[in-house]
Amino acid sequence: MRIQCPFCGERDGGEFTYRGDASPVRPAADASEAAFFDYAYLRGNNAGDMLEHWYHGQGCRNWLVVKRNTRTHVISAAALAKAGTP
Repeated sequence: MRIQCPFCGERDGGEFTYRGDASPVRPAADASEAAFFDYAYLRGNNAGDMLEHWYHGQGCRNWLVVKRNTRTHVISAAALAKAGTP
């Protein structure tokens, strides 16, 4: 798998560390215990395009948000995590 890093260009997937789904949003500090449970433990099992966090540890050491198809593993977009979704 090849990932297009905004700083380093196209790189091998082995240079990156997968963190997981980039779509969950942390609940507010005053949210219920159930909301925190859902945030921490419940995840969908998407088939198709998904936004994911990847860390480029053997390169520029930036966090990326990568749009990847979970069926084909084709990566269609990548952007710095601090810049938002690709």
